[in-house]
Amino acid sequence: MDLLATALPALGEALTLVLQPQQFLFLVTGVLLGLSIGVLPGLGGIAGLSLVLPFMFGMEPVSGLALMVGLIAVIPTSDTFSSVLLGIPGSTASQATVLDGFPLARKGEAARALAAAFASSLFGGLLGATILTFFIFFARPLILAFGLPEMLMITILGLSMVAILAGRVPLKGLVAAGLGLMVGTIGAAGAGGSLRMASYDFPYLVDGLQLVIIGLGIYAIPEIVSLLRQDRAISRDGGLGKGWLDGVRDWWRNKWLSVKCSAIGVIVGVIPGLGGSVVDWIAYGFTVQTARDKSKFGSGDIRGVIGPESSNNAKEGGGLVPTLIFGIPGSGSMAVFLGGLALLGYDPGPHMVRNNLDITYTIVWSLALANVVGAGLCILLSTPIAKLTTIRFTLLAPFLFMIIAFAAFQSSQQLEDLAALVAIGLLGIFLRRFDYSRPAFLIGFVLSHQAESFANMANQIASSRFRRSFEAGIEYIASPLSLALLALTVISVVVGIRQAKHILGNDNAPTGAKRGPMVFLLLITAYLSVAWIDALTISRMGDKIFPVTVGAITLICCLLLLLKMMRAPEGHAVFADLETGGEDAEAPHGLWSTLGWFVGLLIASSLVGFILGLAAFLLAFFRVRAGLGWGRVLLFSALGVAFMCFLAWTLGRDFPPGLLQAFYPKMPWPLT
Repeated sequence: MDLLATALPALGEALTLVLQPQQFLFLVTGVLLGLSIGVLPGLGGIAGLSLVLPFMFGMEPVSGLALMVGLIAVIPTSDTFSSVLLGIPGSTASQATVLDGFPLARKGEAARALAAAFASSLFGGLLGATILTFFIFFARPLILAFGLPEMLMITILGLSMVAILAGRVPLKGLVAAGLGLMVGTIGAAGAGGSLRMASYDFPYLVDGLQLVIIGLGIYAIPEIVSLLRQDRAISRDGGLGKGWLDGVRDWWRNKWLSVKCSAIGVIVGVIPGLGGSVVDWIAYGFTVQTARDKSKFGSGDIRGVIGPESSNNAKEGGGLVPTLIFGIPGSGSMAVFLGGLALLGYDPGPHMVRNNLDITYTIVWSLALANVVGAGLCILLSTPIAKLTTIRFTLLAPFLFMIIAFAAFQSSQQLEDLAALVAIGLLGIFLRRFDYSRPAFLIGFVLSHQAESFANMANQIASSRFRRSFEAGIEYIASPLSLALLALTVISVVVGIRQAKHILGNDNAPTGAKRGPMVFLLLITAYLSVAWIDALTISRMGDKIFPVTVGAITLICCLLLLLKMMRAPEGHAVFADLETGGEDAEAPHGLWSTLGWFVGLLIASSLVGFILGLAAFLLAFFRVRAGLGWGRVLLFSALGVAFMCFLAWTLGRDFPPGLLQAFYPKMPWPLT
């Protein structure tokens, strides 16, 4: 009650602090920085916060908070640009937005999709901050109610979204999800450190594959290569379609959907460690499952943009709850945010809510105000930025190639990052070509680590309690909250299986001969077999049980799918192949020659370093592939190299080195 009595004065003091001209200026500066970082695919909030951390030393605390919160708030809004316009997830929190946002852009309705997304983000951010204002006193019991069994059930609920996103052939969706789970187990196991599909002779895989590389490879590379092969603008009709006002009207017509998905965002954001990894998929699944007409999802339904975008910004407010109350980061960006708080002299925890309630509310309402400023700027900029979809894609592709290569390299600062990007990109191309659900693969990969971690820890505790007494074990694993989440998961799976054929598969995919799809399935089966056998050789039970179980189930799905292929006649949906019909088949440029340009950039980077390799790549691409005159070739190439140097210098990041740098290590920056 004492805390409640001090809440209103603290809230008023926080609003006074936030609205001071100096603090507002820092807030707007943070928003502009976040907007600049968010529009670049693959970087996200962690890179942005890392940019401003060095400036926290000696900074006035409220100003530093305003700067960091402004940056955090706008990232989930601005990353929508690349998700909608380019089909590339701007960050992990905007993966589901691609499913309907990018098809809308290709129909010439990019401005409408962006405006609806920004209105949803604004509403979600404000609702999240409002709920956090009153929820911050009552959050402790809720957070403590989520033990390991409940965390595991939330993760399984996220995995259940695979059912709704499985596509035309549910078995393909299960195979894709299982493959994602198995790829997620590569490297050292979290429990005992056993190496899976990796060795110390090749240390790159010991830490596993990074989400940035997986996201860019599965979505960015296939879409860029596909559009580049067609050699035209992203928008089919070359127009922008309806403007931002129509997108805002779309949001208003679906305002209750936005309310529900925002609530989902807050609740999931409160749970430490989940946050952006599942919230957009849960919101998208909820949107589809509660819709009456599901026929347009996956091909350009505005509700498929409004749902995930409402939850994304709301989850930032929820993520602040464990961060401020317990000092437990709710996401990767919140972990960096904790570092910034420490530099400003604050120690998050229960005492911060008691002793520094005004500062706590300053953070909350800075978040709300930053959402207003950020969403307003994005809405105003949506129409001019949407004009990117009318530019000949051949002029955009090389710049996208260089940005995603740079973003991928930031994962572990190793040249192998680029090789992994090509390998995962090739997998993404074939998943797309043969109609395997890429969202299902991504969900599997994203949730693999935490599913295994929660399952192992819950199993260990449950086993010890079962040894004590059967009732104690049942009481631990079958709590009311766990059972409620289990019921939601079952409902999600049942509804998803019934409706999957209407999602991501409403158009009849072209089919071809049996050979191509069967060969690809056999390659997947071969990898899964090797990974499963490798897991069987692990001596530590806690490190082997998850990959062995998942591998066995996925292999069974592969065998059932192979049996289905052997029995199905040609022309069946199971033999979908985009190279036999549609845009890919009619593209004037071949797959391998187009992909070869990106591979060429990586090879040049490995030989002479990224900057010199990039300069050679841009000169050759604009001259040979785009057919430009030497004046524009030199201009565009110089702009590309200058932009990358500016970006790296601003973020304090290095470029991938090559063999040349190994022989001449004292070369000046940026050639090092």
